[in-house]
Amino acid sequence: MDNKQLQQWVERVSMACFGRPFLHRATFNARLKATGGRYFTGSHDIEISPHQLQAFGAEETEKIIKHELCHYHLHLLNRGYRHRDQDFKHLLAHVGGSRYCQTLPERAQSKAVAYKYKLKCGSCGMEYLRKRRMNPARYACGNCRGKLILLMLDNKDKA
Repeated sequence: MDNKQLQQWVERVSMACFGRPFLHRATFNARLKATGGRYFTGSHDIEISPHQLQAFGAEETEKIIKHELCHYHLHLLNRGYRHRDQDFKHLLAHVGGSRYCQTLPERAQSKAVAYKYKLKCGSCGMEYLRKRRMNPARYACGNCRGKLILLMLDNKDKA
C-alpha cells in the first residue's frame, strides 16, 4: 500500500465513522516503531506506521486511523483532543478506535532484557535487581537506609 491509497483510506474512514471530511495529508512513516501513528496539531497531518499494517493487518491499522482521526476532528472543533480529555475518550469509544497500538514483535523481544546487576543491603540483606549498572554510593536501602553493595549477576541467573 502506498501513501495515495492510505490517503483514500483515511478519507473513507473519516466520512463513514465521523461524518466529516479529512482535508489534510495522511502518509506512512517507516520510522514509527513504538507508536502506531501520530497527529500533528500544527499542520493537521496524520502519519501511520506501515509496520503495524504489516504485522497486524488492516483491521488493527484502521483502529489506529480512527484514533488519529479522533485527535484530528476534536482539535478542529476546539474540543478536548488529548488522550486525557473526556471528549477524546468518548469519541474513541464511540467509533471503535484503539486506545493503544500493539507492540511490534521485534520490539517485544528486545524489551526482554535479563537482569545484570543486584544491589544488596549490607544491613538487612534486602536485594534489588537492576538491568543497568549504577553507583550504589548515591543510594540507600529503601527498607533500613543501610549501605548498598553492587553485585554482578551471572548470565544464567535471570532472577
